[in-house]
Amino acid sequence: MAETKTQAAATKSVKDAPKAPAAVEANQSKGAGPVHKAGPKPTLSQDQRDALGQRKAKNAARPAFRRHEWWRYKKLGGKHAPWRVPRGIHSKVRRHFKYRAPLVSIGYGGPAAVRGLHPSGFADVLVYNEADVAKLDKTTQAARIGGTVGVRKAKLIVAAAAKLGVRVLNAPQEAES
Repeated sequence: MAETKTQAAATKSVKDAPKAPAAVEANQSKGAGPVHKAGPKPTLSQDQRDALGQRKAKNAARPAFRRHEWWRYKKLGGKHAPWRVPRGIHSKVRRHFKYRAPLVSIGYGGPAAVRGLHPSGFADVLVYNEADVAKLDKTTQAARIGGTVGVRKAKLIVAAAAKLGVRVLNAPQEAES
């Protein structure tokens, strides 16, 4: 019995040991998936970097704003149910009673310096063809491929962006390799 425990512990430690780089490369050559390569970074001022950090902290502390009486009706409580302003004259949420859910208000907003920016710090710009990619400023803007663009053209856009050094925020998986 003691021998089986030691054998189990030995195999467990072998499983938990980090893989050697050669083993990782062999694993990837078998089709385990592409290696993540970091994209270009934006050129940001120190104030913008600080504001992005503040926004991240504020987003983490911000409550999940739920619709008034979300618990009562199934259609109001879903993840994708839109938030609505409570308008009833007797609404405890509208009247800011402390024991009710918090109400969306201006105090929950993030820093104005980075409002509307992608979490990476780039300004998000929709592109639909390769010509749109050429118009971007690669230091402050990143491309987001439009939803109506097909896979073939998306691959061309990603290739053009890579050649120009522009970051693509939603590159298709096939086009990245």
